[in-house]
Amino acid sequence: MNAPLYNNDILRLATSIPHHGRLTDPQASVEKRSPTCGSRITADVRMADGRVADMGLEVRACALGQASAALMAGHAIGLSAAELEQARDQLAAYLAGASDDLDFWPGLTVLAPARAYPARHASIRLGFEAIAEAARMADA
Repeated sequence: MNAPLYNNDILRLATSIPHHGRLTDPQASVEKRSPTCGSRITADVRMADGRVADMGLEVRACALGQASAALMAGHAIGLSAAELEQARDQLAAYLAGASDDLDFWPGLTVLAPARAYPARHASIRLGFEAIAEAARMADA
C-alpha cells in the first residue's frame, strides 16, 4: 500500500478524541500499555442495561494509537461488552493479516496503511482492548 502512514486524517483524529478525560465514578477502569512503544490508554466505563452508558479515556499514545482510540470512542457508547470484544478481536485479526475486513467499525479504513507496520499494531489495539476489558469488568 502506498498511502502514507501518518496522513491528515490520522492526525485530525489524533487531536479529536471523544470522551477524553477520566470519569469521576467509573464502574471499571482498565489501563493498557504497549510494550513496544510505551503508548498507554486508560478506559473508564459505566454500564447500564448491559451496555456502555458513559466512558472516559486518558490517552498517552502515538498518533496511530490516538486515532484508533478516537475511532473507538466515537462509536462505543451503547455497545455491549460482547460487541466490544468482537470488535477488538476483528481489529487484531485484520492487523495480523487473518482478515481483510474493516467494515465492522466505522472509519477504520484510515488505519489501513498501518497494517504493514507490525511495530505499530499494539498501540492501535490499545483503545479497543481497554474498553472491551473495562466493559466486561463493569458488566460482571
